[in-house]
Amino acid sequence: MTMDNCLEHPAGGYKKIFESCDELAEPIPAHVSGKIPAWLTGSLLRVGPGLFEIGDEPFYHIFDGQALIHKFDLKDGHVTYYRRFIRTDAYVRAMTEKRIVITEFGTAAYPDPCKNIFSRFFTYFQGIEVTDNCLVNIYPIGEDFYACTETNYITKVDPDTLETIKKVDLCNYLSVNGVTAHPHTEPDGTVYNIGNCFGKNMSLAYNIVKIPPPQDDKSDPIEKSKVLVQFPSSERFKPSYVHSFGMTENYFVFVETPVKINLLKFLTSWSIRGTNYMDCFESNDKMGTWFHLATKNPGEYIDHKFRTSAFNLFHHINCYEDQGFIVVDLCTWKGHDFVYNYLYLANVRQNWEEVKKAAMSAPQPEVRRYVLPLDIHREEQGKNLVSLPYTTATAVMCSDGNVWLEPEVLFSGPRQAFEFPQINYKKYCGKNYTFAYGLGLNHFIPDRICKLNVKSKETWIWQEPDAYPSEPLFVQSPDAKDEDDGVLMSIVVKPGVTQRPAFLLILNATDLTEIARAEVDVMIPVTLHGMYKP
Repeated sequence: MTMDNCLEHPAGGYKKIFESCDELAEPIPAHVSGKIPAWLTGSLLRVGPGLFEIGDEPFYHIFDGQALIHKFDLKDGHVTYYRRFIRTDAYVRAMTEKRIVITEFGTAAYPDPCKNIFSRFFTYFQGIEVTDNCLVNIYPIGEDFYACTETNYITKVDPDTLETIKKVDLCNYLSVNGVTAHPHTEPDGTVYNIGNCFGKNMSLAYNIVKIPPPQDDKSDPIEKSKVLVQFPSSERFKPSYVHSFGMTENYFVFVETPVKINLLKFLTSWSIRGTNYMDCFESNDKMGTWFHLATKNPGEYIDHKFRTSAFNLFHHINCYEDQGFIVVDLCTWKGHDFVYNYLYLANVRQNWEEVKKAAMSAPQPEVRRYVLPLDIHREEQGKNLVSLPYTTATAVMCSDGNVWLEPEVLFSGPRQAFEFPQINYKKYCGKNYTFAYGLGLNHFIPDRICKLNVKSKETWIWQEPDAYPSEPLFVQSPDAKDEDDGVLMSIVVKPGVTQRPAFLLILNATDLTEIARAEVDVMIPVTLHGMYKP
């Protein structure tokens, strides 16, 4: 089946994945069909929005709902499902005051109507209350597990009981305004991430931060974290939105896109009623997209000026070094119009024909491979510097000293995105690889699981009518020989069925055939990212 063999969704069942649900008092059993591999014992942990309104106050954006953590436990062929709201300040205060207290990504919090004019006036001068609503991802640091969004706050959670342990402010340890929800982890447990910060004389920069592996003295590795290297910003007061970054064995890859945060607006308009994070984004329609490189050890910025045309970028797939080049595989969206403008809940809750119509004017998705030469000579103007035999991607030195990049397209289908990419991370992160797995978005609605051979461009698909999967996580089998020896795990929702509307799906990663499913008697709303904990 090809990637652009499109399902239609006239019944609009996808609206159900954007509806609030209750947490569970205790884990519930799942009904297993098929046979779960005996070696697959552990927990699938995922996060996403689970509460889409507080009383009669709605959240407006897909990234505003209150963070809910989900867990499927697998043991001896049996499966249980459990979920709890993360007790963030945003959630606890909303529950206490029965209103939205902290401004979320696309929803502004208003001053407390019960306060008098004086106390409201003084609240304005206490500065911004940044959200800690950690609905985007969960990852390990040292021996601990943290749920995160993209601000300076991460939240330590217990992966067994799903209890919230504590809120951590990364600003206490690092000079960053926030970090992404997509850190990179080395085999020894070292964690790298990127975030923007104010550098020298108030100029902007992006910092790569390094958090060391678990400590022998059992101390918290976050306390020993440090800034490793700094990337400059193309604009003094307007950092680009950064959602992920690339890491090879010896380099960091940072893609600076034309989607900008207007910091002056961000800092001034918060005292004005009704501003949220989305209001502070703008697009630079002149800069295109800039690629930056830095070495890892020691961390040093490489001053090559790589340029290409404008695109949005959320997820790096993988990147690696090969014969003096860095190969960078990305899930891009063409143009400088911000994709998040199309992810308001009102958009994704529309009827199918309206959903399709809205996606017509949105940026178009494309999986692309860019190749960056490490060895650059000014005199080689006008000729393609890329000599790797297996790619059509090019890099050309221009008269102004910039290196202009053109990509090789790995996958493209009209309004059909290959997104939320995953790889055999443990063995192939930063290395030459063959397979990527992803969630297929059909006009922004997730309706299939995909596999892509990045070398041959061959694709595989799993889909069922009126079924809405989540990001597939790859788990390698213990005796794996090949890169794709293992399983994919995804939470799938079938809102139309009367019994057991959600299930954990386990696929053979080789050919995307079903191995097993574990069905539960509750609806499960959309999840964004997560991890498998053996």
